[in-house]
Amino acid sequence: MIDRLRETFRLWCAPRRLRAEGSTPDYRFSLANERTFLAWIRTALALVAGGIAVDQFLTGLSWGMRTTIAVAVLASAAMCAFRAVNHWLGCERAMRRGEDLPVSRFPVLLATATALAALLVLAAVALGAGQ
Repeated sequence: MIDRLRETFRLWCAPRRLRAEGSTPDYRFSLANERTFLAWIRTALALVAGGIAVDQFLTGLSWGMRTTIAVAVLASAAMCAFRAVNHWLGCERAMRRGEDLPVSRFPVLLATATALAALLVLAAVALGAGQ
């Protein structure tokens, strides 16, 4: 497992090493994979903005509630960014090897976490927490 993590980290730092695996896929598929990566990065950036917005604009909430929600949203942003790189790498590797694309549960996890954060903010605002 450590060797697999080490190899994945090496590919993150030097993606050109992927060229050694399998054959070059149709460039349209590689570009589609890159667009998906960029969409995940945009999602991570939106979550960063949301975390900052919670901290700066929901001043009616108690400090602890506001900080907890902001940190949870910012942690989701970090996970989303790391997952974007990992998913891009896995898909590129699978395409080069002629394998099925990897399946991911992350979209469901991210959607659930986002919905829970939204409900938490809604409940806190509606109940006037901290006032």
